[in-house]
Amino acid sequence: MNDRYEEMYQAASRYYIQGETMESIARQLKLSRSSVSRLLKDARESGLVRISIADHQGSSSPMAATLAQIFGIRVHMVSVRENANEASRFDQVARLAGKLLTEMVDDHQLIGIAWGVTLSHIVKHLGRRPLVDATVVQINGGANQRSSGIPYIGEILQAFGDAFDARVVLFPVPAFFDYAATKDAMWRERSVRNVLQMHANLDLAVFGVGSLHGRVPSHVYTAGYMDESDMQQLAADGVVGDVCTVLLREDGTYNDIAYNARASGLTPAELQRIPRRLCVVADPSRAAAVVGALRAGTATDLVLDEGTARAVLDRLRL
Repeated sequence: MNDRYEEMYQAASRYYIQGETMESIARQLKLSRSSVSRLLKDARESGLVRISIADHQGSSSPMAATLAQIFGIRVHMVSVRENANEASRFDQVARLAGKLLTEMVDDHQLIGIAWGVTLSHIVKHLGRRPLVDATVVQINGGANQRSSGIPYIGEILQAFGDAFDARVVLFPVPAFFDYAATKDAMWRERSVRNVLQMHANLDLAVFGVGSLHGRVPSHVYTAGYMDESDMQQLAADGVVGDVCTVLLREDGTYNDIAYNARASGLTPAELQRIPRRLCVVADPSRAAAVVGALRAGTATDLVLDEGTARAVLDRLRL
């Protein structure tokens, strides 16, 4: 790799991925601002940087159009270089998702937010958009036997609240109850019912797709929410992943998965009542879970990268 290419790569990754200014990059690389500008121009012209712009109908690339047609959704796709590492892939997809979400939100809305690895990336790229009388609501519980989940989840929710000047409402219940009967009893409590009523009236929701076997581990499967016996039972039930901690098979079914009677998140049927549902995924190894989520009708909008789109189409054998 020659020095010129390395400088182009460093400048482009700092500018387009990390969001640094040209002045900052110039100081770091010990170059003039005009030299950095030329490096960025050369990076675009050489194909090192490929800029994809999605309009409100989503990307019109063949893969995106195919997914849009199959599932009746808007697809917004990012071009990520083949040898990009997982952090870079997540960051580029999250950047587009943050921009789209900032454009989607509006005054007086109830905005449902899930939590997890994907959402923790998206919050870094939210634009500042002060709203009037908007509320950000946690849509799936986060407590487990080791932690309340509040510090991790609260930080994600508060970042959305700060970006949009919105009130933040937490949902301080377990991600999965030990017993379905306990969940049923909790769902009758007035404090919980107030949040459930908000869930029933959401205008917009944003969430990722968890996977039992993703290259980037899903928080719900690695942070003490399930033990080894639980994981074995999920595999035996044909579970490939989850949306909002509701477990799914690749064919989109979920009602007869026993574990879901203890899950606190919105089911696909409940999600379908929400007018706009933004699903974000940036991991080709989650393709089976993405197929399950889309077959279950969880999303109206899908944000992903080319590699993940290709992997999803491969699962569909298209």
